[in-house]
Order: sequence, then structure tokens, then C-alpha cells
Amino acid sequence: MSFDHASDNPPLVAFSLLHESERPDDFLRVAPLKRDWMEKTPDRFAYRCLPLNIANMLGWELINPVGFEATWDGSDHKDGIRIIPDVEGHARMPVSHFGSGILTFHTPFLFRTPPGIQLMTTGPINQVKDGIAPLAGVIETDWLPFTFTMNWKFTTGNNPVRFEAGEPIAVIVPVMLSMIEAMEPQIVDMKDEEGLQDRFNEWFTSRNEFNDRLAQGDPETLKEGWQRHYFQGKHLDGLASNAEHRTKMNLRSFEDRRPKPAPFVGINPNYRMNIKA
Repeated sequence: MSFDHASDNPPLVAFSLLHESERPDDFLRVAPLKRDWMEKTPDRFAYRCLPLNIANMLGWELINPVGFEATWDGSDHKDGIRIIPDVEGHARMPVSHFGSGILTFHTPFLFRTPPGIQLMTTGPINQVKDGIAPLAGVIETDWLPFTFTMNWKFTTGNNPVRFEAGEPIAVIVPVMLSMIEAMEPQIVDMKDEEGLQDRFNEWFTSRNEFNDRLAQGDPETLKEGWQRHYFQGKHLDGLASNAEHRTKMNLRSFEDRRPKPAPFVGINPNYRMNIKA
């Protein structure tokens, strides 16, 4: 496959290893905003944190197709993880491949990115799971001719962990390592950027005064609830920032471009063969 370097929309390709009876949407989706734990915060206040929201929607999630329970016995052996599936004999079950309490998921896609762009894979962003933690990796998907695995590390032994069918097990995010390496990290005085010190002081004072009024139960402040300047991409004086501001991500879903199977042509029940002896 060739890539159009002049295109404004670089492709992210998933070569399918799915069985013909499996649906891509059951394995791969755009990362959603919603998180169960955020839904349960009072008044869903967690969604007021815009950086949290943007991170939630960053990338595409790989989905677990079958529910199961797994328990690690605390040993380094490959057979130290016991996996009990909801559906016996399911072909997409994780395995204990490395030992040391590492649970391995095989991905049913071979991903391809344009030259110079890699994929970072990690656990679902801002999702928490007791007893097990996702491991992250960066894969050179601009040339790799085989798939990669998603791995989770048990943190405690003899503590059953549950993965539900439809639960995300990973998120993939395109990254450009050459751009990161080209960055020139610097520490400078705030006064070196014109007006920055004044804007910071204004924000610092405003935030402290707002929190003080909130703690004192000021009716107007309680009604306001929270300061929205960052969410709206505005400075304290109401002027919009010059930066590219967004309140959500608009990622495209994977489009299935595989050839459609030819439709089955049945036999007309009214058709009679004319056979002569």
C-alpha cells in the first residue's frame, strides 16, 4: 500500500485478520468521552475538566470480544494465570505468554501508518481497574509486517480480575517520535514572554478568590459552580486565545473497505428443470 504524502488526511490502515463472521465494530472503535467513574461523580463534575475529556477521546480503542475472569497465583510461571471464559473455546481469549503475571491479548489487525508515524498502545485512557495495570508500548507501524500484542500486568496475586465482553483493552494513538526528539526543552523566566506574568497573576488571584467564596458558601459563587475560562478557551478578560482551541475530538471511525462477499443466489422454487431421457 502506498501513501499520499500530499494528502491532508494521512491514512491509518488496519489490515484485518478477522474471521468472515466477525464484525470490525466489535473489535475497534473511536475512543468515547464517557467513563463510568466520571458519570458517578457528584453532578458529573469530572467532565468539567477539559484536559480529561480530550484525553478520553484520544485515539481508537481495541475491544475485548468475550467476557472472562483471570487470576494470577503470584508466581513467574507461564501457567501462573488461570483464565475462566464466559464462552468455552472462544478463539479470541487472552493468554499467559510471558509469565510474571502478564496477561496478553492478541490484536486481530495489522496496523499501518505513514512513514515516520508510529502507534503508541496503552490501556484505555482514564480507566481504572483494580488488581491489574496496562503496559504501554510504541510500535513502528510504518513498516512492521506483523501484529503486536496488548499486555496487562497483575499487581496482586490471588485477586480475580474481570474483563467484560465489549470492554476496551487498549487504545492506539499515532505519535511522531522524530518530532518529540526534535523538541528543545528549555527552562526560562516567566517574564521572558511579554504579558505572561501579569496574566498568570490575574488567574492565580482570581482562582484563590473564587475558591474562598465557594468555601464560604457565597450564593452567587455556588450558583456559578466553577470557572469556565479554560473550557471556553478565553482569558480572564474574555478575549479568546490565539491558540487552536477544542472542547472535543472528532475522530473518524474505521471504514471497512474490504470487498463485499457476493450475494447468495438461491434457486427459484418455481423453476423446473426440463430433463429428457
